[in-house]
Amino acid sequence: MLQCLSSSSCVRLVQTHRSTWYFLFLVLGYFLYLIFGAVVFSSVELPYEDLLRQELRAVKKQFLQDNPCLSEDRLEKFLEKALEASNYGVSVLNNASANWNWDFTSALFFASTVLSTTGYGHTVPLSDGGKAFCIIYSVMGIPFTLLFLTAVVQRIMVFSTHRPVMYIHTQWGLSKSFVAVVHATLLATVAVTCFFFIPAIIFSALEGNWNFLESFYFCFISLSTIGLGDYVPGEGSNQRFRELYKVGITVYLLLGLVVMLVVLETFCELQQLKQLRKMFYLRKQKPQDRLAILEHDQLSFTTTVVATPSYEDKTRHFLGVPVLTSPGGDDPMIQ
Repeated sequence: MLQCLSSSSCVRLVQTHRSTWYFLFLVLGYFLYLIFGAVVFSSVELPYEDLLRQELRAVKKQFLQDNPCLSEDRLEKFLEKALEASNYGVSVLNNASANWNWDFTSALFFASTVLSTTGYGHTVPLSDGGKAFCIIYSVMGIPFTLLFLTAVVQRIMVFSTHRPVMYIHTQWGLSKSFVAVVHATLLATVAVTCFFFIPAIIFSALEGNWNFLESFYFCFISLSTIGLGDYVPGEGSNQRFRELYKVGITVYLLLGLVVMLVVLETFCELQQLKQLRKMFYLRKQKPQDRLAILEHDQLSFTTTVVATPSYEDKTRHFLGVPVLTSPGGDDPMIQ
């Protein structure tokens, strides 16, 4: 008996707080996914890092042996200064001295990466004034960019998603949810083809030291706004039409970001995903004041119904005579 009561209470507790349990499982799954990523990245990349460290030590040792007049301390100071400048986008190599990081087209590319929160990190402000302006520019520009992208995506969704789905649903009589799933799949396929595969082929042809995988990797990292900065186009020393190339990349990033948001919004509007999201959300509860008002209105309505006199009572009070009624209600004389 006690086991039955305890099991029923446990089941009732789980059903009452179902969204809370789903949310806890979601949090646990997210942290497990983080740990899984860390384990995979560490196991894959750590051997390559160790190999690169060994090669670098061997090259440094060989350089000091070939140049005995140069001390290791002086070499360390030079490398430290060179790496610090490289972190700011300035290279000491002769073939990279012709490229300026803060001409108009490069600054335009930098502004687009800041506002889209991509942030490759290959070019950063050098002066204190530039850093202060970057903070102010970002504080005002990022919400402005979100507003701009939201308005653009909302208008594009009308023509790219809502009208095609409704047209096929009404004209062909197919299920709206089925049409929405097929449409979202086709839209994602077109977006991946036009903004990932084709640009990856173009980048692998224009960037001499990029293969297709590296180019596709750059497209994904950029349009997902991850922006690691390990691959940045247009930074080669022999890049032709560098200014025009930078402008084209800026346009590609903005258009690609809009398209990615349209695709994501299209998938978010699917009924299947809406039902999945509701599993982890809190249920909307009515405010206490609204419940109190409803109860007060119901009580007032009940009191009014009970206290309202009948037509016969009004007639008796007005005429001052009793109203004749038969016990069965079928007296012919009274009728």
